[in-house]
Amino acid sequence: MANKKAVIVGALGVIGRNLLLWLERNTDWQLVGLARRAPDFATRARFVSVDLLDRADAEAKLAELEDVTHVFYAAFQPAPTWAGHDAPNLALLRNSVEPIAATSEVLEHVHLVEGTKIYGSHLGPFKTPAKESDPPHMLPNFYHTQETWLRRFRQGRPWSFSALRPQTVCGFSVGSPMNLAVGLAVYAAISKELGLPLRYPGTEKAFRSLYQVTDSELLAACMHWCATSPAARDEVFNITNTDYFRWENLWPRFARCFEMEPGGVQTIRLAEFMADKGPLWAEMQKKYDLVPIPYEQLVSWPFVDYCLTRDYDVMTDTIKIRKAGFHLCEDSEEMFARLFAEFRRMRVIP
Repeated sequence: MANKKAVIVGALGVIGRNLLLWLERNTDWQLVGLARRAPDFATRARFVSVDLLDRADAEAKLAELEDVTHVFYAAFQPAPTWAGHDAPNLALLRNSVEPIAATSEVLEHVHLVEGTKIYGSHLGPFKTPAKESDPPHMLPNFYHTQETWLRRFRQGRPWSFSALRPQTVCGFSVGSPMNLAVGLAVYAAISKELGLPLRYPGTEKAFRSLYQVTDSELLAACMHWCATSPAARDEVFNITNTDYFRWENLWPRFARCFEMEPGGVQTIRLAEFMADKGPLWAEMQKKYDLVPIPYEQLVSWPFVDYCLTRDYDVMTDTIKIRKAGFHLCEDSEEMFARLFAEFRRMRVIP
């Protein structure tokens, strides 16, 4: 396996970072990370600073990657409107895959990370559990646009592709816009510092609706499996921890993790109520000797609001990937407890 060389596009996000660390521990592949900034953690991977929205910069920086065997695409460009996501996110994918495919004669596989928003999970109640054969919601949807382009570009070429559709990936990263576990941990730590019980800041209906998440390490293992298993060749799969839960049942466990009293539901917009907590967090970092990560790079409060206010079941079917041969799973309650303990060991939270 030493002759494998992987390029991870978006290597510092919650998906890319944890995939990189997983591959470092579990393979002897050569690793290249693509990102605009340098890594904030120790890694043996080579990092290439590149602006993938600039085609000329992408071609110049990626021209030297002649022996890449695998591309893992986990980048994301936010936009103010849903339709506005389409063009920049397609450009990111094209500007990373096309130059590498043109340069490397040994390319074997391109893996694309999508999400359950392709089913309309962000728009309101949708068919659950969602299956890979379900149609997308009314377009545009940048996941659909990316997958359609990749399928067409792959035609007539010797390499294969795969795509995964995880639901709410949980792990650690800095500066990632979609990181629920860190958001919950920081919210709990600040609530505790203020002498408050751990109240659920979402809505009453969301508190009692079914939800799913995906552990970043499980996702990394699944991405590796997709990139190397013949059963995943040119296939698309849903992936989650495989279990379902209701926040109302996890909340008391979360409170115990932080040695707090569980509170009830008190609906607030965290994007508004946490906006002034930067100075308090800076004081807590000094008080508890935490890693001095800037508050604004730690959590995207609008994303946490989004996750905790969906007043309907969020469920996807993972039978297809299990039948194909990937059988790893995770207990979501145990995952959150493990991640909170890990964040504490990392000195991210008290």
